[in-house]
Amino acid sequence: GPPALDLPLTPSASVVGTSVHALSLQEAVRLVGHWACTGRRASVCFTNVHGLMLARREPDMAEALSAADLCLPDGAPVAWMLGRLLQRQQSRVSGPDFMRAYLHEAARRAEPVFLYGSTPDVQAALRHRLVHDYPGLVIAGTCSPPFRTLTESEDEQVVRQINESGARTLWVSLGCPKQEKWMQQHRGRIRPVMLGVGAAFDFHAGTLSRAPHWLQRTGLEWLHRLLQEPRRLWRRYLFMNTAFVGAAIRQLLRSGRA
Repeated sequence: GPPALDLPLTPSASVVGTSVHALSLQEAVRLVGHWACTGRRASVCFTNVHGLMLARREPDMAEALSAADLCLPDGAPVAWMLGRLLQRQQSRVSGPDFMRAYLHEAARRAEPVFLYGSTPDVQAALRHRLVHDYPGLVIAGTCSPPFRTLTESEDEQVVRQINESGARTLWVSLGCPKQEKWMQQHRGRIRPVMLGVGAAFDFHAGTLSRAPHWLQRTGLEWLHRLLQEPRRLWRRYLFMNTAFVGAAIRQLLRSGRA
């Protein structure tokens, strides 16, 4: 049956203009599990500095994040800022960590999942690893879409494949902001709970390595990512992180929490 829900109303705060929910990893796993088991249609975003700063200049990204049923702080600066605004302890809830914790529970319940996104090679490695790491996990289906906009009939076929698979959760790995916009465009059409988990497929497939725990704890996981993919990420981190720090300081000064 669905996980018992004794959670309070989900507290949230606006972090540099986007509402982010303050839940622990385990609370989020229980809430999404409840939605999945009771058939609620919902979308979940895991947002970091990059996502929040994109939302400040792209209206469709802002709309995607604000429409999400759950927007969780993936990234130490976002979690720190959220905790500061709400005067509470708040840890980060990253897509890869959430996926690991949730699939453990889904395997125990024999709750089917669907994997959407990434490349066929990563998908194959991911399936192999998940079946090994989570005995009993039911993978109801997978789809690795082409790197272009799908035609209307292709899109309808994907929606039908997902809905007819019987999956209770849909894991979307298209990268930010593509996955957030994709989930927003498919709201009301997809039956399973949609979760935009970014690079989680690569991490769990073993095609990208995660930062050591001490780097994650100290909020420096971005540095590890930068060293892995410098050409792709240097601009994002240099400009977006600097802009976020400025916006966060201004917000804290205005709110009297600085």
